[in-house]
Amino acid sequence: MKLSVAEVRRDRGDVMVVTLKHPRRPLLPAFTAGAHVDVHLSEGRVRQYSLCNDPADASFYRLAIKREQEGRGGSISLQDHLAPGATLQVSAPRNHFALSSEATRHVLLAGGIGITPILAMSHALGAGTTPFEVHYFTRGSALTPLIDDIARLPCADRLSYHYDDDPGTRVDLAALLASPAPGTHLYCCGPSGFMNAVREAAAGWLPAALHFEAFQVAADEGFVAEPFTMVLRSGRRIEVSGEQTALQALRQAGIDHPSSCETGICATCECGYLEGEAIHRDAILSPQAKLTRFMPCVSRAKGTLKLDL
Repeated sequence: MKLSVAEVRRDRGDVMVVTLKHPRRPLLPAFTAGAHVDVHLSEGRVRQYSLCNDPADASFYRLAIKREQEGRGGSISLQDHLAPGATLQVSAPRNHFALSSEATRHVLLAGGIGITPILAMSHALGAGTTPFEVHYFTRGSALTPLIDDIARLPCADRLSYHYDDDPGTRVDLAALLASPAPGTHLYCCGPSGFMNAVREAAAGWLPAALHFEAFQVAADEGFVAEPFTMVLRSGRRIEVSGEQTALQALRQAGIDHPSSCETGICATCECGYLEGEAIHRDAILSPQAKLTRFMPCVSRAKGTLKLDL
């Protein structure tokens, strides 16, 4: 979609909040809490941003874009050049971080700009009856993005702030997540170090009750890519060398498989697999999904992997 930039405002923590609307239609495609969109930039670059507005209102999308000085340049380009009246190419929303319909209680943890999908979840949960609580971790109140948006939530009293520079607000993650009640689901979004700490503290939780949204795939400097073979439903065999990805091998074989970020965080290239041992290196798939789903842009396999392609 080509969407119009209706509003741009600066927020705390070097964040820019962007409101997008359709230039002709009153409503955009509906989305659920936790969803993200692909924003297409110049030179074929694509970036993923979570929607942080109330899913009940599809008249606009709202993104919060943090300036990442050490990133790949997308956030800097948007922050330096985006202004009201501009046009952005934006995909329809997709959701790999959805609220569980089976949960009897929700615990939401956000670190820094990871508040974006958590804010949309807070909107949705605040309109329902399922108990929930939100914990927001930042370096300090002066650097806390979207704090004014949160204050306007009818359910703002469900949210607790934890600041690095205020000892009185700090919380022990291990104690907070030590004894989950049956039916409780945990949702976490933020920088990799923060999410690793949450994973460690929630080691005793059932895997199906844990939901993480990552900005990037965790670094694994010791990983060595070994060759493997992909087999299609037709029986065709495609060799993947150690120097190429499965996605590259598919394209080299003449298969035009869709993709977007090609870093394991958007799921555009996701496909199924029927047999074999996959080596999952994405940041999206749940433990259950990893039994049958595969991200050829970053993931690999041992020996032979039969794809559902």
